[in-house]
Amino acid sequence: MKLNEAVSKRLQELLDENEMTQYQLFMKSGVPKSTIGNVINCSYDSVKLRIIHEICQGLEMGIPEFFASSYFDENTLED
Repeated sequence: MKLNEAVSKRLQELLDENEMTQYQLFMKSGVPKSTIGNVINCSYDSVKLRIIHEICQGLEMGIPEFFASSYFDENTLED
């Protein structure tokens, strides 16, 4: 799995866990809804850490917690 796919899956997982829509995340984080959609749809080859930070603020979590997932295991990620 590529890194952008791992970020996408993790974000979708967190939205599901928090019973939150992309629109609600936009309202809480300030990250444009289109950007959130692009992250989830893997429209970007990479996602800026600033965007992940702002998303984490909207989810009321830290960056380490965002990356604390098996999606980011070295054996799972492709180069």
